[in-house]
Amino acid sequence: MLDIETKDLLAKLREVEEALEARIDAKRAEFSYQVEQGRVVFEAGIRERHKQFKTGLLSFLRHSQLSRLITAPVIYSLIVPFAVLDLSVALYQAVCFPIWGIKPAKRSDYIIIDRHQLAYLNAVEKLNCVYCGYANGLAALVSEVASRTEQYWCPIKHASRVKNPHARYSRFVDYGDAEGFRARLEELREELRNR
Repeated sequence: MLDIETKDLLAKLREVEEALEARIDAKRAEFSYQVEQGRVVFEAGIRERHKQFKTGLLSFLRHSQLSRLITAPVIYSLIVPFAVLDLSVALYQAVCFPIWGIKPAKRSDYIIIDRHQLAYLNAVEKLNCVYCGYANGLAALVSEVASRTEQYWCPIKHASRVKNPHARYSRFVDYGDAEGFRARLEELREELRNR
């Protein structure tokens, strides 16, 4: 079980997350759009206004730094390993999670590709946004799948400080708490089954 101080800190963290969500909602209103059934819908006239800020493709390429053009093929070459990783994680979840009784992470909750709908982006910028949405979303999905696996098999905090730990980490058993590990392992596994 979590101590009172940890529970209080987690409650404060939830408050901050809710405040951030309220801020995002305010920005949606400020920039005149809503998300309806997964689609971004702008108020009338906004798309036309956005098009005024679009940089033409030839102008964009002509004014791009040479270093950016040279590194583009290297960046995009990672699409093959990303796709293999994506397929591997899907297979991993399909095989392992049902056996362990864990609900799979929903791919669409992590891989969000919507910035290509912005009218002020040209074709290259839209492609870049699709790529980044996929790559970063995939990284988040992999982290989520790994964190569920970690909670199932080894929910123990590290002795050293972890930079940017996943959301489950705070509920893990403290490093060196052998009794707590044996006492809480099934409880932590059950949390995954009930989600």
